[in-house]
This record gives sequence, C-alpha cells and structure tokens, in this order.
Amino acid sequence: MNEQNHCGILIRQINNAFEKKANTRLKETNLTFSQMSALIEILNMPAKKTTFKELEKRLSLAQSTTVGLISRLEQKKLVHVSGDKDDKRIKYVEITPLGEKFCNEAKQEMEDTEQKLLENLSAGEVETLLSLLRKINLISKDI
Repeated sequence: MNEQNHCGILIRQINNAFEKKANTRLKETNLTFSQMSALIEILNMPAKKTTFKELEKRLSLAQSTTVGLISRLEQKKLVHVSGDKDDKRIKYVEITPLGEKFCNEAKQEMEDTEQKLLENLSAGEVETLLSLLRKINLISKDI
C-alpha cells in the first residue's frame, strides 16, 4: 500500500497542519492548541469544572502531560485547581472568567480554520467524514 494511503499517516498529517495553523493564530494569546483544547473541554463540562482524570480521558493524554498542561494554564490564571474535601487524591480544574474569555475568542478562530479546511466538501461529504472520524475515534480507544 502506498504510504500516502495509510489512514494513520493521513490523519496525522491533517492534524499536524490543523495544529500548526491553530498555534500560529494562538501565538499572540500566548496559548498553544493543546492548552486551548483543554480549556474548551473544561468550558464544556457541567459547572465548567472537571477532574484531572476526566480531562486526561477526554484529551487522550498521559497523566504527566495533563498535569503539565494544567500547571501552565494555572500559571496564566486561566484555570483554578482545587482538591476534593473528602479524597485528597482527586484534583479538580475549573476554568476562570479570564480562561472563558480566551476560550471564546479562540473558539471562533478554530471554527474559521475548520470551515476553511472543509469548504471544498459538500454537506454530505462533511457529514460522511465526521461520521467516519467519530467511528474511527471510538474504535481507536479500544486498540
């Protein structure tokens, strides 16, 4: 099989291009695509708060990577970290008003980039693509 037809390579190349474009646009806010992805996940949670463990799962990141990511966001005052009253092992991360502001501004940039990425596809092709990507994402979690 031709290397250009390997799904994993194509998905990686698309992701790299998308992330590079997003990082370029986010540079002026001093945030990375990974940091913004974490902020968006937290913002979309009930009460705009989640556990480190849940965030790890949602972002498909290692514990150490998640801790570093949250630490940098906390230093920028975009999230607040707290411990559980009853179980000291559980840590929560909550988005701050400043984090929400950055998130809402960057979300529009990310949506614009995605729109440009998909603009040459028909509505049916976009729906098929999204459906297949969701399916692959679910399957990939069991590999």
